[in-house]
Amino acid sequence: MAVSPTFLPGPTHEPAGALMEPLPCAPSLAEGFLEEELQLNAELHQLQFPEPVGVIYNPVDYAWEPHRNYVTRYCQGPKEVLFLGMNPGPFGMAQTGVPFGEVNVVRDWLGIGGSVLTPPQEHPKRPVLGLECTQSEVSGARFWGLFRALCGQPQVFFRHCFVHNLCPLLFLAPSGRNLTPADLPAKQREQLLAICEAALRRQVQRLGVRLVVGVGRLAEQRARRALAGLAPEVQVEGLLHPSPRSPQANKGWEAAARERLQELGLLPLLTSECSARPSTP
Repeated sequence: MAVSPTFLPGPTHEPAGALMEPLPCAPSLAEGFLEEELQLNAELHQLQFPEPVGVIYNPVDYAWEPHRNYVTRYCQGPKEVLFLGMNPGPFGMAQTGVPFGEVNVVRDWLGIGGSVLTPPQEHPKRPVLGLECTQSEVSGARFWGLFRALCGQPQVFFRHCFVHNLCPLLFLAPSGRNLTPADLPAKQREQLLAICEAALRRQVQRLGVRLVVGVGRLAEQRARRALAGLAPEVQVEGLLHPSPRSPQANKGWEAAARERLQELGLLPLLTSECSARPSTP
């Protein structure tokens, strides 16, 4: 039996204030970026997904309030570098609405709060508890932990960089097991990613991105495909995914990631408040 995403193409409620109010933003950029995401939601809403998909979560919908706070707080100006994840994890963005959004980092370092609703269809083994979730997402803790160590304050990171996911949907098997887009049947996977890649092109152009760093092999590959031939040219590189399912990441992800950022010429952007631009390796 095919499963349709059971989310609406826009937010289902009016945000009612967050734990920490967003800073003043540039509506033409932040709000435009959010509008792009709602357009993507509307397009994805038309798709159906057969087995092995049992349940689909879209945190851009039910966690709209913290997600909007993240974008309006940290997407205030053009971004030279976009770190691109693939799709939400069950204990990260699925709980907080923030990419790689491990709860403690989102609340205590990024300073993002807001109401998280219950998804229209919730798997009993994967409840959405929002910022009350007590299970830490290892990938998110590793990812943001690195930039917290390098930058000190989030404003230093977001001066030049932003973090986003190619696909906003979390896929769960009937058992509750997390499914990545790579686990989907080929036809549905290509339909899904074609829509997401078109949205990525628009988002990259809107933000003025010059370098996309795909976090994980699949995100890098799909970004290369999506952005090929774009003018002005956008450089695409890769970064090892911090997943605990990766033996390589478990051997020392932070050290490997620091080395890769050094190779890409990004450390000056992340360790000071200077206006240096990333160099081409």
